[in-house]
Amino acid sequence: MTTNTSESTAVLDHRLTAADRCDSCGAQAYIAAEVNGSELLFCAHHGRKYEEKLRAVATSWHDETSRLVAAG
Repeated sequence: MTTNTSESTAVLDHRLTAADRCDSCGAQAYIAAEVNGSELLFCAHHGRKYEEKLRAVATSWHDETSRLVAAG
């Protein structure tokens, strides 16, 4: 019996859900940034808009915008 394991072993790190909303506009969040111990959530638009400034002060950056390309 032969099993294709390349697809079954792929691990996706998607932790943001449809319930997670952008702190700027309320749209679905695809980016999470931790700043001063607080998590900030952003849609793809606002995440990209503020990315340069946020990355300078964020202790972590979690980006799931690839889900938008995969869904389309």
